[in-house]
Amino acid sequence: MLLSVLLLLLLLVSGSQGTHFLGTMMTYYPKETNADGSVSVILRYKVNFDSCSYNDQWVCGGNCGNETQTLASTKVEEVTGEWCQSEGIITRLLPNNTGFKTVLAGGAWINNIQNGVVSWRAVADVELRNRSDIGKPNTSPQTTILPALRVPSNCPRNIDLLAFDPDGDTVKCRYGNTSDSECNPCTPPSVLSLSPVSYNLTCE
Repeated sequence: MLLSVLLLLLLLVSGSQGTHFLGTMMTYYPKETNADGSVSVILRYKVNFDSCSYNDQWVCGGNCGNETQTLASTKVEEVTGEWCQSEGIITRLLPNNTGFKTVLAGGAWINNIQNGVVSWRAVADVELRNRSDIGKPNTSPQTTILPALRVPSNCPRNIDLLAFDPDGDTVKCRYGNTSDSECNPCTPPSVLSLSPVSYNLTCE
């Protein structure tokens, strides 16, 4: 069974300077199912930009129900001011366990990046129906995110990312997909390889 977690990880070519988006990830946790069939879910996210002035806005589509609580983002700025990481928690009460999607999108990425990414779209698929193998709703894989990682040009790198799934499922990763507007363009730089994670990436 494919499980959804969102991760966009940026690997920069040495000397690049950030102007906007540096990556994001989201995980979700089914909280409880009520007697009337409604379901509550907690969504936790991290998002990285080049400054703390950006206000992230996740947009929900589908069986969104009501946003019952949103904790203000906690922002941590890197000491030299090159990047800022925000962390937030969203709680939603859904009328049933039908899934939904939540999206964070924008247009600015990185100045002088090798493959010229000009736009991005991060999508998290939230699946809350009971699984036949474990008899309870799915829990998304968990990982962390590096705000930015610089690597020398013409020097291949394999980046290992610590990731695990609470349900014991295998976490699979792939490059971003242009057809789904995850990035434009989505061609990874030739100096990077996926092992198991690198560049603009969605993990399922």
